[in-house]
Amino acid sequence: MFHPLRVSAIERITDDAVAVTFAVPAELREIFRHAPGQHLNVRYSVDGKEIRRSYSICAPATERPAEPVVRVGIRGVEGGAFSTYALKELSVGDQVEAMPPMGRFVLEPRPGLFAAVVGGSGITPVLSMAATLLAREEKARFCLIRSDRTAASTMFLDEVADLKDRYPDRFQLITALSREEQSAGLPSGRLDTERLTALLPAVLPVAEVDGWFLCGPLGLVRGTEKALGALDVDRTRVHQEIFHVDDGPSDVTVVKVAAPSDATLTATLHGRSGSWPVQDTESLLETVLRSRSDAPYACKGGVCGTCRAFLVSGEVRMERNFALEPEETDAGFVLACQSHPLTPEVELDFDR
Repeated sequence: MFHPLRVSAIERITDDAVAVTFAVPAELREIFRHAPGQHLNVRYSVDGKEIRRSYSICAPATERPAEPVVRVGIRGVEGGAFSTYALKELSVGDQVEAMPPMGRFVLEPRPGLFAAVVGGSGITPVLSMAATLLAREEKARFCLIRSDRTAASTMFLDEVADLKDRYPDRFQLITALSREEQSAGLPSGRLDTERLTALLPAVLPVAEVDGWFLCGPLGLVRGTEKALGALDVDRTRVHQEIFHVDDGPSDVTVVKVAAPSDATLTATLHGRSGSWPVQDTESLLETVLRSRSDAPYACKGGVCGTCRAFLVSGEVRMERNFALEPEETDAGFVLACQSHPLTPEVELDFDR
């Protein structure tokens, strides 16, 4: 369910990115209390068209009785309707509708050594993770390896520097710039698989890392996964969230299988169930949306994971999946926005 939130602050953090803070009414504070790493789904009408997007929360998670701080990072995307609006028109006092924080890309504070490899705006949820972890758990350490184009394009530069100053013995920062040389640190260049395979064991004890968090463009995340695999890191310790998928070829294979011409979808959402015929080539999310406008979604591109549902019965094919972990798909979860029926009857449960 969406709730109206008022914009209380807007900070320009780079030429093409802003941090937006929302005021949370007293009656909504509990449901808007986030875990470090979660995101906010927002919707807004521009020129009469509803736009939904998902943005990660960068603020540290607060503990009761402190008020939750809902602050998201938004980077401009070429052709992006909401990001363009946020950078050019959104003002303090404006009202935006948002769903309560959600997402499973989360680091709950606990003792141990944790590491993150991020690119560009992928720093956003990881900033919340690192700040929350280091503030709450004295026996925790965090290593951040970040890749950006230039120093000027680096989001949350001051906040990350503050973590380094505040926790010099527990926070390690490694910065790589792809289009600019640094006076100190890594040479200019992309963090590809080969480079990461050599870099990671040189900067931290890879085998001792309790959790890896990868966030950013698809190429960086997949490249880091391959590097960690080459270093014999247990797959269960690796968590990823993809922020951008290029239009070019991906590593996801789409199997074209003819769908039943008379398929029926049954779906449970917010405790209510319904059945509808699946029309032509529409996704199962589109089938639900024809009758249930409250169905959860944001990107419709298989990236954000907002439309995750449990496949109760039947079979489906997913065109793309950049959001679900292997253990989630093994357990029976699918992305409704990418799912098409392979059997005459399909049942989804959005409430699990």
